[in-house]
Amino acid sequence: MKVLMINGSPHLNGCTARALKEVADTLAAQDIESQIINVGNKDIRGCIGCNYCREHGKCVFNDLVNETAPLFEKAQGLIVGTPVYYAHANGGVLSFLDRLFYSTSFSKVMKVGATVVSSRRAGSTSAFDDINKYFTICGMPIASSTYWNEVHGFTAEDVEKDLEGLQTMRHLGLSVAYLIKSIALGRERFGDLQLPVEARTHFIR
Repeated sequence: MKVLMINGSPHLNGCTARALKEVADTLAAQDIESQIINVGNKDIRGCIGCNYCREHGKCVFNDLVNETAPLFEKAQGLIVGTPVYYAHANGGVLSFLDRLFYSTSFSKVMKVGATVVSSRRAGSTSAFDDINKYFTICGMPIASSTYWNEVHGFTAEDVEKDLEGLQTMRHLGLSVAYLIKSIALGRERFGDLQLPVEARTHFIR
């Protein structure tokens, strides 16, 4: 069992990375492997709606998105970490997720999703909402914790002092592990959940 982690911060050892590490350590104690992909320090452009991916099965821009896609397909969970910029998630990670989700046709149903947010002070819950929308459009159950999945601080050293934030990350790791294992047991008994798409409408009459 494996969880893919996305670090949307340009600071590879900053607050977001520290929060993700706490989750990763907890997952490891539950015998679940994790892999971190650093996105925030990469030049990731947004989706241009060209639909190249519909014909070729990958994004027209051959960068980290296409490298990550097969890892996402094999993973049982996806955890996305982002810093807060102007009360929203990092623009780079949003561009990355737009293209990753849009360009991949494999089923994401019952892959566990979770969001981790770091902020100096405020704007965290709206950034939290930004990321969760990717999961809810794809049939991915969202793992929660005992508080919103956030840590606070300006540096990784600050996060070390956010004892409740780190506790929240550990609880999140336990929740992700429990959901992944429970879904695996459910598949053994009931098979894969099928959600056929029979209608795709728009609002022009």
